[in-house]
Amino acid sequence: MRKGFVAPGIVLALLIISLARPQTVLPQSGAANNQRAAPDAPVNVDGWEGRPVTAPVKGQKPARAPRHDISGIWDPGFNPLRTLGVRGASAMPDDGKPEHELPYTPLGREALNRTKPSSGTRSVLPADTNDPVVYCDPQGMPREDLYELRTTQILQTPVSVVILYQFGKIWRVVWMDGRKLPVDPEPRWFGYSVGKWEDDSTFVVETSGIDERTWIDRAGRPHSSDLRVEERFHRVDHDHLELTVTINDPKMYTKPWVALDKLRFDLQTPNFDVREVLCSPTDLAEYNKLIGNPVSGKDSK
Repeated sequence: MRKGFVAPGIVLALLIISLARPQTVLPQSGAANNQRAAPDAPVNVDGWEGRPVTAPVKGQKPARAPRHDISGIWDPGFNPLRTLGVRGASAMPDDGKPEHELPYTPLGREALNRTKPSSGTRSVLPADTNDPVVYCDPQGMPREDLYELRTTQILQTPVSVVILYQFGKIWRVVWMDGRKLPVDPEPRWFGYSVGKWEDDSTFVVETSGIDERTWIDRAGRPHSSDLRVEERFHRVDHDHLELTVTINDPKMYTKPWVALDKLRFDLQTPNFDVREVLCSPTDLAEYNKLIGNPVSGKDSK
């Protein structure tokens, strides 16, 4: 039996719900989350056996953070900042508020006007969007941090930090062997990343060389080949990690801006199984045939 299979009826139901609830993820295989709603609070559920997973240090004061160590399985829980990037970067959502208007350059404004997001103040109908992720392109950086950031596993070696993301089953390698970012790199979906310890509990990552086809967030904020992304992983104590993401792209924005501000993660047990969340082109085609194209007034044949 294929455990990763999602019945078409279930997929279509989720898609219909997604039209009313933008936080629902795109067509996927095995998209059930590790966490399920409970009357009072969310309960972590092991993705392999479906059994509740006890918090690492439940009811006790967390121990101090280990020195130079952010390894582990981290989960942001049901924090709204996790998946509610439907209106853009969590710290700067596309909600029409003047204080959230980004400092676009003329080139940045022009590039923004070419994007057609399916959410936010500039949203279009589902079949009219040109969001690359809708067509199962990789999210790239920094969008992997800004939309559908779910359970994340971090592995450390003497020369690198490896980050495993649940959404898309993507991994990144952050080099900490002293190398510099490439001067004229071949574009990559997730760019090139180097990191270093700022202090005993703060790991700072710089990423460049990101493919211009990606969007910064679901609101369609653009970037150029000059984009630099800074991630700050701060381990508050043994059981909690905070992530802050800053965007710096002088071609598109007149000054750097914070896209994610201290998103909190909780440490999970070492045997916690992270379920897969994958974009399925087959399910996407079926959705557009039965729902997306008809809603947008396009031929559904």
